[in-house]
Amino acid sequence: MPSTEHNASACRTSRHARVQHLITADESSLTELEVLLATLPICSTGRVFIEIPDASWQTAIAAPARMTVTWLDRSARSGAAGTGRLCAPGAALSRAVNAYADEMLCAEDDHTRVFLLGGYLGTADIVDHLTSSLSVASTSIHTPERFGFATAR
Repeated sequence: MPSTEHNASACRTSRHARVQHLITADESSLTELEVLLATLPICSTGRVFIEIPDASWQTAIAAPARMTVTWLDRSARSGAAGTGRLCAPGAALSRAVNAYADEMLCAEDDHTRVFLLGGYLGTADIVDHLTSSLSVASTSIHTPERFGFATAR
């Protein structure tokens, strides 16, 4: 059985258990994101998606080395295909996360930890997709309490 101990030595071993994380944020939750990332073990793996209004919001984010951080610049993206509209808040985040989840969260025994810190609209779309389309238990999705979703807190 892989070790679940989290220290520098244990995290370097190939037999160490690593739980994947899926984390989202937007410009309103960057501080919450930094606090969450600081609490993760250094051996954490997964993806962080951050939606921002434009490239000027992009900063250095201290994430565990095995995590990939993806910045989603709304000003460089379009809205719904064929509409000619600008990308609405939450749209880039929900499109990217839902596509990632469709590809990566396909095993029934998947134990990915999901933390959705972005705005309400994107978070609502992601929660709906994860629970309806991929049958992810709502109790394994962590969202801000202020949103009122029936998910883990």
